[in-house]
Amino acid sequence: MPENCLYFGNVLHARLRPFRHRFAYGVFSMLVDLDAVPDLARGSRLFAYNRPGLFAFYDADHGARDGSTVREWVQVNLDKAGLAAAGAKIYALCFPRVLGYVFNPLTVYFCYAADGRLSAMLYEVKNTFGDQHGYLIPVAADRAPSAPVVQQAAKHFHVSPFIDMAQLYRFRVAEPEEKLTLLIREDAADGELLVASQTGRRVAWNDRNLFRAFVRYPLLTFKVIGAIHWEALRLWLKGARYHARPVAPAIPVEIVVRHAEI
Repeated sequence: MPENCLYFGNVLHARLRPFRHRFAYGVFSMLVDLDAVPDLARGSRLFAYNRPGLFAFYDADHGARDGSTVREWVQVNLDKAGLAAAGAKIYALCFPRVLGYVFNPLTVYFCYAADGRLSAMLYEVKNTFGDQHGYLIPVAADRAPSAPVVQQAAKHFHVSPFIDMAQLYRFRVAEPEEKLTLLIREDAADGELLVASQTGRRVAWNDRNLFRAFVRYPLLTFKVIGAIHWEALRLWLKGARYHARPVAPAIPVEIVVRHAEI
């Protein structure tokens, strides 16, 4: 299983049609065992749990946002999917709050069975309108432990006003170890539209590296939301077609039990 850590790396987005548009920026993420978050906070002067700090993890930023913990929310959805045993250990890959603010376009939950096998993935997607949607996908039982997780799901949640809903997400994720590799391809009926990736190199979880992250990536989460709006402006100036925001899905987490097609 993984270990609690930070990843220093980069996010890249490349739009391929009807015109080329690409951007990349440096980020850091945290990978944390949801059961261990309170202890991580107690052992740190820079990281807090459900209270203000230089860095913080709040349950209200994820999941049900109803007072329950993120751990409980993931387990409830695993139970609904018939994957209760997949919740022995649940790790979240996300940005922390920085000086009280966070925006996570994507939080990835790695769900492990008691035997250490990665059994399910939950992709929690947010948009800038305050909506959130999850895709819960079992990991193939015959997957080799060293092989990447390859999954797909039909897009049912509005993210960018410059991309319509008739899309298919293709996920390719390596289990987080020394390196982090997360790749998402977005396909339409007439071909691939967008490629997004996050890569990183692991550094140990400690206050020294948390401080390094603050210095190296100052005001990270403010930069993330700022970059989203700046790139949206650039797309609009290039003539990207605007798509009105549809109603958010009625089901907050959908269970993807087979390959989905557009």
